[in-house]
Amino acid sequence: MRGITKLSVLLLPTLVLSGCWLDDDDNDDEVVVDPTPESSFVRVHHTASDAPNVNVIAEDTTLLENVPYQASSSVIEVEEGEYSITVEGILPDQSTAAVIGPADLTFNADTRYEIFAVGNVSDESLEPLVISNPVSDVASGNSRIQVVHAAYNAPGVDVYLTAPDAALADASPAATLEFSDDSGQVSVEAGDYRVRLTPVGETTVVYDSGTITLPDGSDYIVAATDNTATGDSPVTLQIATGDGTVLVPDANAGADVRVIHAAADAPNVDVTLNNAADPQITDLAFQSATDYINVAEGDYLIDVAATGGTPQVLDDIEFSLEATMSYSIYAVGALGDDTLALQALTEQRRSIATAAQLQVVHASPSAGNVDIYLTAAEDISDADPVVADVPFDVEGLVSTGSLQVTPGEYYATVTAAGTKTAAIGPVLFNLEGGGIYTVIAVDADGGGTPPQVILLDDLATPAQ
Repeated sequence: MRGITKLSVLLLPTLVLSGCWLDDDDNDDEVVVDPTPESSFVRVHHTASDAPNVNVIAEDTTLLENVPYQASSSVIEVEEGEYSITVEGILPDQSTAAVIGPADLTFNADTRYEIFAVGNVSDESLEPLVISNPVSDVASGNSRIQVVHAAYNAPGVDVYLTAPDAALADASPAATLEFSDDSGQVSVEAGDYRVRLTPVGETTVVYDSGTITLPDGSDYIVAATDNTATGDSPVTLQIATGDGTVLVPDANAGADVRVIHAAADAPNVDVTLNNAADPQITDLAFQSATDYINVAEGDYLIDVAATGGTPQVLDDIEFSLEATMSYSIYAVGALGDDTLALQALTEQRRSIATAAQLQVVHASPSAGNVDIYLTAAEDISDADPVVADVPFDVEGLVSTGSLQVTPGEYYATVTAAGTKTAAIGPVLFNLEGGGIYTVIAVDADGGGTPPQVILLDDLATPAQ
């Protein structure tokens, strides 16, 4: 079998030659030695926005494992020749399924191949995109880039590469790209630049990188990928540096925030950011949640007051919000015992076609520690919890995180920890591939037991 790395290729001829000399020192027959295979170079880019993490298989050898979306591998050295390449999606039960290939590819000597997984799993458009370039040095004082349109859900774009402070009206597009097009390799002087994208023939900027630095000698693949994070831009730049990946979101991506009223004995509330004259959120009732609101990244002070502004129950609660991150801010605890607090959880909002993503949040002070079951049948007597002994913590709200489960119908049951007595459920849910589901356990109206739930995101209506 051909070697996957140059080291494995070199070992074989050495061993063969040693064997010839040891077997027959007096053999006058001509010894024919195959030339050492020359090297080819391969890099893999995961740019399919609804695909799971993947493994990349070359022949029978695993080249890469557990590659996430918007990740590029380092450059891998292989022997020249023909290879059968398969990309396997990793399913929620950790089994795998081929999502691309097997595809027969020929890798020539002294050539670097960029292999992209592009398209979507959900509509069966997923396929490989292969771009090849001869191996060559980058001229001193220069940087080399190649821009690839790998954003399946984005329109064709004009690509502008300018000085950071240049007016767009004074510039001309460096390239015009439709999906799966690339610019070819372009050499520019090393330095600071700004990448802006507009729809083809238009001047409205739909992506702005802000200032990026292209170092002397750098050789970058710059892929426009579907933006699955925050902001209005359709794309995020995925830059393969040779050693790894740098993601460059739109400069105005900001952070997404929603507020959830999970405090059973608190009245309807207004929420104010940074001591503004008027609240940004008004009359939010228990068991209610706002839509996500996009705000600039940075430090914030949050006030919570009863609807109308008095009394103020939480004053100048500090939060730091990072660009491209989504947050759910919970009002939790109880007003009556002075434990009311704000706690934030970060959210995973990228849809994965092969998985349902379920999160359970423990926001019920009266429920105590709980076990959480997800089963095919109502009976949990012989089942193990998917998450056990989950506490309520007003100072650090506890969540299961985003659990990937195989799409299908499931009964959700919550019990007191260590028991099989249901406090919530069993409730039947239809969890679909690509769906994002959140279940929040909260106290009964006014506080205390029995607990109840808030259902958020794409959670299917409980079966009747």
